[in-house]
Order: sequence, then structure tokens, then C-alpha cells
Amino acid sequence: MKNAEIIAVGSELLLGQIVNTNARFISQQLADLGINVFFHTVVGDNPDRLLSAIKTAEKRANVIIFTGGLGPTKDDLTKETIAHHLGKNLVMDQNALESIELYFSRTNRVMTENNRKQALVLEGSHILPNDHGMAPGMVLETNGNTYMLLPGPPKEMEPMFRYYGCPALSPKDAVNEKIVSRVLRFFGIGEAALETEIIDLIDAQSNPTIAPLAGDGEVTLRLTAKHVDEVVAQSMLDEVEKAIRVRVGQFIYGYDDTSLLSELTKVLKEKNLAITAAESLTGGMFQKELTSISGASAVFKGGVVCYSNEVKNKVLHVKHETLEKDGAVSEQCALELAENAADLMGADIGISLTGVAGPDELEGKPVGTVYIGVAIKGRPTVVEKLTLSGTREAIRNRAVKYGCYFILQNLKVSQNA
Repeated sequence: MKNAEIIAVGSELLLGQIVNTNARFISQQLADLGINVFFHTVVGDNPDRLLSAIKTAEKRANVIIFTGGLGPTKDDLTKETIAHHLGKNLVMDQNALESIELYFSRTNRVMTENNRKQALVLEGSHILPNDHGMAPGMVLETNGNTYMLLPGPPKEMEPMFRYYGCPALSPKDAVNEKIVSRVLRFFGIGEAALETEIIDLIDAQSNPTIAPLAGDGEVTLRLTAKHVDEVVAQSMLDEVEKAIRVRVGQFIYGYDDTSLLSELTKVLKEKNLAITAAESLTGGMFQKELTSISGASAVFKGGVVCYSNEVKNKVLHVKHETLEKDGAVSEQCALELAENAADLMGADIGISLTGVAGPDELEGKPVGTVYIGVAIKGRPTVVEKLTLSGTREAIRNRAVKYGCYFILQNLKVSQNA
């Protein structure tokens, strides 16, 4: 079994100046090859610390993949450090040198001497052509380990790894297990509650595995199966998902990289329904997120940001007595906003979001008090009250997600009625 570690080289990664997207990409590709990835390492442009990272990786992986540090400047030390560690020479690759010279000629630029450094490769290595840049990649097998060196820029690294790196790691006569994953997305249940409901399934996991992950007000479960036949692996995932759905299926809203807003847009398109929004608390966030999704124009009529009571009254016709007696942060105000917005825009669905995001109380209501109204044509308007915690921005973001969730739930009830 091949186990890999990915080492990203570059001080700019540690400083937070760029994000290490390379590790994610490579891990996804390795999963298709049936190669486990147990560690991602990031190290700066320092030969001693890089050498330490290499020695650590060699103790826990037999495939070590490096990204970055192959350029022409003095701080690009990946090749040199690995060559010294393995007792290998760096030799000039003539094809790579000619490719670099051609690049400078084609772009009418003067090639400086240090650019020749990019054509140096580990002696005895298999060269990976760089079709989108200058520095070639390379693969060296020695001492029972495979060392792969790739450039750092994703536009160079990704095609190199896909077209040259993957074949180098997967001989044609090899039969590899496929690693297949599926992500179940949950809303309306916390990570602890979800884990409690399926703890016996998690404890019994082996293949497939179940990995919970919480973030940004949602919970996900990543199911992962291994098998030489991808169809069988998918069937294994189906069985685990079926067992999970029996316990907590009502909280599942989608798969993989989808979002609540994407799912809402899809359902509205399928049902040929148009939506509008009246936003006080969220200041237009619901509409902004909705219109960021391709195809939203087919379901979104437009909406109103009604931050002031004056706009609530004059534009959306919330009654004076409602604002004076119940207040803007109230069930009645949320109800009128949702219904009146739908009437104003001629939409099938109106959603309203009003509440207290903080940092101070409003109308005697504590921070985190949220009312969400959902008015669906032909059905009684529903208003949900929430008590949310967190920062001002977190409360607003979660309110938008709850709004999507409540609409989806109400449409589901409508469909089943």
C-alpha cells in the first residue's frame, strides 16, 4: 500500500500570503489512485527545516510529494536540499534548458544565468515536462521511497501532476484500490447531537469510514470507501448512507460541495416558483448570496432592504401599530414583511429576516433574537423565532442559512401535504 505525504515549500504559505490549494488538489488526485494521504506539511524556505520535514516524512510515508522551491532565485532550495539528503548530484536536463531558452526567446526577454538553475534535475530521476512554465518536475525512486518534485504555481503544477505525475505513480499493470468519498451536508442539528445519534456507526467504522466535521453553522459527514471496483465502493457508501438517513435523514439537505442556497435555487427552479426577500437584520445578505448563484434570475424577483422602520412602513406597508406595539423585532413584523414583500413583487414566496445582530440590545430584545417569516402562496405564513449566538456577522450569516432551511422545509411539507 502506498502512503503519501505532501510537503509544500514556501515561506509565503506560512505568512498567509497565499493559500496552499496544491495539497488539496494532489490529495484528490491521489485518492483516485488509491494512495492514502495521512499528512500535509508546510515548511518555509529554509534548508535545515526542510531537511527535518523530509526525515519525518520518510518515517511515515513511502511517497513524498514536494511543491514549490524549484524556481531560479536563491531561496528556491528544494532540489538542492533533497539532492544533498539523498546523496545525488544535480545535472542539467537539456530538454528542460531548451524549453526555458525557447520561452525567453518567444517572449522577447533576456534570459539571466540563474534561470539555467531551473533546468537542473536530480540525477537518475524521471522528468515531468512543464507545459505551462519553465521548471520541470521530477520523480526519483530510491531506498524504497518515491520522491516527486513539482513546481509551486497551481497553473503549472496541476496539469503537470494530472498528465505526468499520476501516470508515474500508477503503473499500467497495477491494480489499485479506488478511494471514493461522499459528503452528506446537514443543517438544523449540531455536531454533538449528530454524533450522538450515529455514535455506534462511527465506532464500528472500518471500510467505509465516517468522519464528522463542523463549520460555519453546518455539519458534514464524509463517508469514504475503498475497493478496486468503484461501483462496489459506491454501493458500500449507499449502505452506510441508508443507515445514517434512518437516524437523521430529516437534517440532510444535500451532497458534497452544494450549499443551502444552491439547493433552494434548484428546488425553486424545479417547482417554477419565484421568491423575494425583505431584509432588516441581514441588510441584503440573503439577496446577495442568492444572486451569486448562476441561474438565480429565473427564481428571484427582487427584494427590499428595510433597515429602518420608515422603509418597513412606507415601502412594505408594515402597520404603524405593529411597529409601535410589537416592534420591528417581532413575530408580527416578520409576518407582515414576508407577506407584503411577496405581494409587492408578485412572488410565490416571501421571506423576511428581522432581529438583533448586536452588539447592543434592540427594543428590549437580547442580541441573537431573530424572527424569520416565510410566506408561501396558498399556505399560512410561518414565522420562526431563533436565539442565535456568536459575533454580529455570525448571527447574520446563520440567519440567512436558517432562512433557506425553513423555506426548504416548508416546501417539503407543502409537497407532502
